[in-house]
Amino acid sequence: MLGFLYARQTGLDDPVRLRRAESTRRVLSLELNHNRDVDRIHGNGINTLDIEVIDGRYMLSGGSDGVIVIYDLENNSKKPQYTCKAICTVGRSSRHVHKFSVETVQWYPHDTGMFVSSSFDKTMKVWDAETLKPADEFQFDGNVYCHHMSPIARKHSLVAVGTKDPKVQLCDLKSGSRIHILQGHRGEILSVRWSPRYEHILATASTDSRVRIWDVRRASGSLFTLDQHNGDKSKASSEAVNTAHNGRVNGLCFTADGLHLLTTGTDDRMRLWNSGTGENTLVNYGKVVNESRKGLKFTVSRGCSPEFVFVPCGSSVAVYGLHSGELITMLRGHYNNVDCCEFHPDYQELYSGGKDCNILAWVPVLRQPDVDDEETNTKRGGTQAAINPAFADAWSSDED
Repeated sequence: MLGFLYARQTGLDDPVRLRRAESTRRVLSLELNHNRDVDRIHGNGINTLDIEVIDGRYMLSGGSDGVIVIYDLENNSKKPQYTCKAICTVGRSSRHVHKFSVETVQWYPHDTGMFVSSSFDKTMKVWDAETLKPADEFQFDGNVYCHHMSPIARKHSLVAVGTKDPKVQLCDLKSGSRIHILQGHRGEILSVRWSPRYEHILATASTDSRVRIWDVRRASGSLFTLDQHNGDKSKASSEAVNTAHNGRVNGLCFTADGLHLLTTGTDDRMRLWNSGTGENTLVNYGKVVNESRKGLKFTVSRGCSPEFVFVPCGSSVAVYGLHSGELITMLRGHYNNVDCCEFHPDYQELYSGGKDCNILAWVPVLRQPDVDDEETNTKRGGTQAAINPAFADAWSSDED
């Protein structure tokens, strides 16, 4: 650590390098924090989580019981052991509650005063976070599997919605109406994701084994369809051409820079794609167990070098190297299948929710004292905690 600080001070290293190195160390040391609990409110499985990016303090959860909860992640007690309190809930007693399972919740990217939820009750609701009442509501013909708002959009306020219908719906928050549909898929839409790099680029995944990339400004269909064989017809039968997976595609996640797209499928595979060209990078993650019949909510780290992928895998969360495909570790703590996980980039923490009705916090292990510091402290015969020599008082007067 002192070496990083010296190199940054003398200009040998970019200031970002120290931050990336520490972020990487913290992610590699993630473990279940037994001193931090999250209020158990849901009476059924937890399908979706989202942490707002404005303050990084409030987290949303949506469950199979139709309930939505807002948690305060901040430690207000300042004690080592604390509980992340549920500060408000849209419970079964509310007349505005979703009638069936909530599949996706998302904070409005530019303001914590609003969030959006979608459900198997065929609705998507836009909520006022202060009053916990819907400010707007969109009705659909079938179950709503997913929705997503662009994290960077300034020129549009569109919400992409995936339903039982093969057509992707685009809803405009400004006008409160469905303004466009994207046609091309032949099955249910299980996942939709806007690019964090270009505000008009959208990725959609379906039960038809395909992932399509769209420019929503164009009316002439998708830009391209991802092909796991990169156009090599000798590796695929005619029926499998231009398929991203050999089963249902139920998970999408862009990297933070938007240059790559990750997909998961029920063929127990995860694939990394160049989002600009649609090329399969052929990174081998091995078998990624995926038994979900609905959308799978997984996530990618931010600010690390290299980056990591966190993906639900049975009752565990598997951590992979993004570009190496190496399985780094398995985070075990849930008693039943994990359905969603959310990365907190401010503190390199991970939150996961599962069918056991629990939300678990995975927190980096505190840095241990340097060996040199411990030896110095032992030689002095002191019983106090070791003091880093960089912060020791080295002042002396002329009289000494």
